[in-house]
Amino acid sequence: MDEKLEVKSHTLADEDFLRGNTTAGTPVTLSGKLSGPEGINKLPVVVLLHGTDGPGSGAVWGWERFLNSIGIATLSLDSYTGRGLTQASTDQSLFDQFSQIYDAYRAADALADHPRIDASRVALMGFSRGGNAALYSAMTRFQKTFGPSKARIVAHLPFYPACNFQLVDELKVADAPIREFHGTDDDWTLAATCRAYIDRLAAAGNDATMTEYKGALHAFDSPRNPARFTDSDNQTSRNCMRREEDGKLLNAATGRPFSYSDACVEFGPSSQYNDAAVTAAQAAVKAFLEEVFGRN
Repeated sequence: MDEKLEVKSHTLADEDFLRGNTTAGTPVTLSGKLSGPEGINKLPVVVLLHGTDGPGSGAVWGWERFLNSIGIATLSLDSYTGRGLTQASTDQSLFDQFSQIYDAYRAADALADHPRIDASRVALMGFSRGGNAALYSAMTRFQKTFGPSKARIVAHLPFYPACNFQLVDELKVADAPIREFHGTDDDWTLAATCRAYIDRLAAAGNDATMTEYKGALHAFDSPRNPARFTDSDNQTSRNCMRREEDGKLLNAATGRPFSYSDACVEFGPSSQYNDAAVTAAQAAVKAFLEEVFGRN
């Protein structure tokens, strides 16, 4: 199976999303690459959500190949082309923080209409900014307002997301396991803030765990990035904390609306493939999805 799937979505401003404004936003048609093994019907599916590097993400490419090889369908969702974007790593203000959550929900519903997909077995897996979507899409308030109506999301697998948010009701999440993966030396999205959030989720009784890989950097699972790469134009908000207040994201240090021109925003984070981390992550993801999805 290798085909294109259209996904009808909306481009929502963060304020509209956080306030649960279901009538806001501009309609947009996105596309995704649906792939998987031949000859099997009612396949479980993982929606792959790229980072600010765009739909050509090496991480998406690598996980698509791996998941298909173990009998799981994938939808590699392109949240950029339909919006006229190619990347947002150098200007992250081009793409609002929560747009991909809405996209992921709409992708799940689009998959429910496909005859070869089992809409009761959908997982969301994302990388960097896409990891944010895979993580925070688990929040109950977001699912109640915007979540899929025809599909069931049964797992969330965020890879190296930015967890430096303080969101209203952030510890109230759906009854679906969360498995977060991060490199200890990530200097683009810090492991420490994710560790703190995942620990709080677990302490609140949620099924949430975090796996860290010693010495691994950002995008440790991108085979297209074998050597350490530092781009002085890429932005990182690693030293910012963003707090939700009255539907707005504020810079927690200043109390003013967060902006990518804030002093806490820096440039020049690093990324690099790490084969040992990828091998371990693939084994962990395979075992986890076999438990969540069952065997075909």
